[in-house]
Amino acid sequence: MKKTAVSVLSALLMMIMVSCSPSRDKVANQIQTLEKSLFSPEAVSFNKQKADSLLSLYEMFIKEHPKDSLSPGYLFKAANIVMNSGDGPRALKLFDQYMTNYPDKPKASLCMFFKAFVYENVMQDLDKARETYLLFIEKYPSDDFTKDAKMALMNLGKTPDMLVREFEAAKKADSARIADSLSKIKKPKKRS
Repeated sequence: MKKTAVSVLSALLMMIMVSCSPSRDKVANQIQTLEKSLFSPEAVSFNKQKADSLLSLYEMFIKEHPKDSLSPGYLFKAANIVMNSGDGPRALKLFDQYMTNYPDKPKASLCMFFKAFVYENVMQDLDKARETYLLFIEKYPSDDFTKDAKMALMNLGKTPDMLVREFEAAKKADSARIADSLSKIKKPKKRS
């Protein structure tokens, strides 16, 4: 009798838990509504409260439906929101989660690039940024962002003033080369 009561109670608790969790479609619709609200052209400023609600919905959906086709996109969006809000450690965790759970998805390479970006620009950890950019270049040599990663490595640790001075020096050197090349071009002789 006691075992039957425990079994019935367990089944009842399971039914209550299942009925209390929102359905997949309901959560997906809530996400879609919040995304439209946050990212619409009418949205003139960032609404942290709505962003936090959206992140909670993303996390709930991903936890309850990790194999769903929507989960990788939601995880990528969540990582980007967190990155852009300046929470480096949490962004790194979400990018790592994406690369671990969805390594064959197209955005896995971009997650690694963004990890390097977070190390560089959010956390100011230039050693980890360099290491991650190099790993990205090694792992994804033909990716669209490989050129950007190489450029980031060349400019790692440089201040905006340093970059401007380098740009101006290169521009001046190019102008001098062009002037030198033009002066070497012989003018055609006039025929009489």
